Amino acid sequence: MYVSIPQFKNYRGITSTADDVLIGDLLERAQGQVESYVDRTIVAPTTAATRYYDALRDVSDDRRTLYLDADLASITTITNGDGTAVATTHYVTEPRNAAPYRSIRLTTLADDNFTYTAAPEDAIKVLGRWGYATAAPAAVQQATIRLAAYMYAQKDASVFDVTMFPDAGVMSVPQGMPKDVRELLEPYRRLR
Repeated sequence: MYVSIPQFKNYRGITSTADDVLIGDLLERAQGQVESYVDRTIVAPTTAATRYYDALRDVSDDRRTLYLDADLASITTITNGDGTAVATTHYVTEPRNAAPYRSIRLTTLADDNFTYTAAPEDAIKVLGRWGYATAAPAAVQQATIRLAAYMYAQKDASVFDVTMFPDAGVMSVPQGMPKDVRELLEPYRRLR
C-alpha cells in the first residue's frame, strides 16, 4: 500500500489501536479509488513481469521504436523477437530521464531493429516493473491519506452527500471524491 496505518494515524492524530483494522481497510479502498481515478497502476509490483509485443504492429515504421501499452517503471531485460537480449547500451527509454516509460528506442549502437524469426505476434519480450513508479509520489500519498480520512470521518456522520439549509447557515457535505484529492491526482491521470 502507498500509505501505512501509522502514517494515517499521524495525519489524523490517532494514538489508539482500536480502529487499526478499519483504517487498513479504508487505506486499501482509498488506494483502489485513487488508481481508478487516475486510470493506472501507481506503484509497480516489486516482482518484475513480462509483457509481450508484436514485432510489426507495436513498432515504428523504421522498426527501431517499440511502443509500450502500459506504464513501465523499470526495465530488467528486453528480448528481441529473434531471441537475442538487447543490451542496455543499445536502447533508450522515452521519456529519457524519468519513468513511466512509454516507448523504447534502439540506439545507433544497436546494429539491428526490432525483429522476429517465426511469427511477429508476441515476439518481443520486455521484463520489468509495470506501473507509474517504483514508489508512490508524495502527492499521491497525500491524496490517499486525505481520501481515507474522508471515509474515516463518514463512519460517524449521520448524513451523506447532502446540502442542508439550517436557518440559511448552509451545511454542505461534498459528494464523491473531495475536490482537494482530485486536484492532487490530476497530474497523474492517464491521458487518452
